Amino acid sequence: MLIFYDPQCAEFGSSMRPEQPARVLRSAKYLRATYPDWTWRIPATAVDDATLLLAHSPAHLKRLGQTRDFDADTPFLPGIADHARRSVGAALEAKRHALVTGEPVFSLMRPPGHHATRDQAMGFCYLNQIAVATLAAQRDFESTSTPKPTVCRVAVWDFDAHHGNGTEAILLGQPHVLFASVHQYPGYPGTGTRDLGPNVRNWSVAPHLSRDSHMAALRASLDTVQAFAPDLILVSAGFDAYARDPITEMTLEIEDFATLGRWLGETGRPAAALLEGGYSEDLPLLIAAFLSAWENAQRNA
Repeated sequence: MLIFYDPQCAEFGSSMRPEQPARVLRSAKYLRATYPDWTWRIPATAVDDATLLLAHSPAHLKRLGQTRDFDADTPFLPGIADHARRSVGAALEAKRHALVTGEPVFSLMRPPGHHATRDQAMGFCYLNQIAVATLAAQRDFESTSTPKPTVCRVAVWDFDAHHGNGTEAILLGQPHVLFASVHQYPGYPGTGTRDLGPNVRNWSVAPHLSRDSHMAALRASLDTVQAFAPDLILVSAGFDAYARDPITEMTLEIEDFATLGRWLGETGRPAAALLEGGYSEDLPLLIAAFLSAWENAQRNA
């Protein structure tokens, strides 16, 4: 398992907000201690504007530098544009590593990204790293297979408790791309109630739905990803569907996240996962369960 992590991603924000530095600090400490054989790397990619413009507008990049809040959940913070760019850089390196090696790779970075649209930061998210990584994978694709496909087919699997509205909006209608999301509804941001076009699939899950029913929706979503036959799976790995997450009303337990990891490994496809939500004090345990099961399943596939 390779983990991309930059300590600078804990240098902004407040313990008064759910999306806080302790999320990654505690997770990094626990994972390093529990899995000493895993490899850690500080992402080195300097993200240029041309790459960000694959998913965002010039006006949005300019707006990131202005000293006013986007909304109550997404404030201006000193250096936030640079922090968001580092998160995108880690996503780019993670997708590249997955494509080149086929090995499991996780980006333990903040801020998250899947709510950010082409023109708007929202819901703790400033830049949409998974959308940028998806479109960059297609732009930069060099296949090592024979015969060589002409384009990278990318599936985004989003199991965060909140709908990835920004990812959906950016990727809607993009050829050779699939977006599949399982999320709570009603719930923030109030989207994702239906499928859109040929490449957007949504499974909305009612608050307090049983674990079995929620897991059935997740299994159906990953089966849809598999049927798409992607060259790369990018995962918006949010851990806020956990039963004791403070800002959602869902029922999954630690072992369910291990099941998601096992399923991902069993696909046998190159995959990279990026941290999105997850605000419980048990976040390190949830991440560990997902990653270790993914690694084990991939090793045994």
